[in-house]
Parts: sequence; structure tokens; C-alpha cells
Amino acid sequence: MEPSKAEEPHLRHVEKDVLIPKMMREKAKERCLQHVDAFNLCCKDAGFFMVFKCREENAALKECLTRHYQDPAFFEECKQEYLKEKREFQQTGIPSKNRKQKLPTSM
Repeated sequence: MEPSKAEEPHLRHVEKDVLIPKMMREKAKERCLQHVDAFNLCCKDAGFFMVFKCREENAALKECLTRHYQDPAFFEECKQEYLKEKREFQQTGIPSKNRKQKLPTSM
């Protein structure tokens, strides 16, 4: 059962305007990986003239990223993931980046 608007935790300004958009940028780059790779390859091949030669790849990458940034469903998805990570941190005291690391294997 999904929490109603009244039950949903209040987000601080920094969470709503900085942390969740940062998560959105990272996820959007993963979802637009084909365009990111094409732009990177073009920049490597073009060298100094990348500004002129990679306009199409840059435009395609911007369009893909912007589509994700402006999608309210994508924002909601990232917000729910952020809230889940926040709850886990409050319960365990361990940041998510440390929880995701593999534990050292004993020999």
C-alpha cells in the first residue's frame, strides 16, 4: 500500500532541489548511455574541433537527458528511491554507498 500525501515525509529544500536531482542526473546518464557513448566517441575522434563536429551527438544527448529531467514519473521514482535510502540510513547508520560495497573476503 502506498503512503498517502499526508503520510509522506516532508522533504527539506536541499533534498528536493539538490539531492534528488543529482540522483536523477546519474540515472538519466545510465538510461541515455547510448547517446553518452556516441558523444564521447565523437569528442575523442574530433579532438579540438569537437564543438563543431559533434553537434548532432550533443543535441541527441541533451534531448534524451532533458526528457528524463522533465518527466514527473521519473522524479517520483528517484524520490521514492531517495526516501528508501534515507530510511535505511536512519535504521542502520551506514550510508548506502558503504552498504553497496562488497565485504572483504577472508582467506
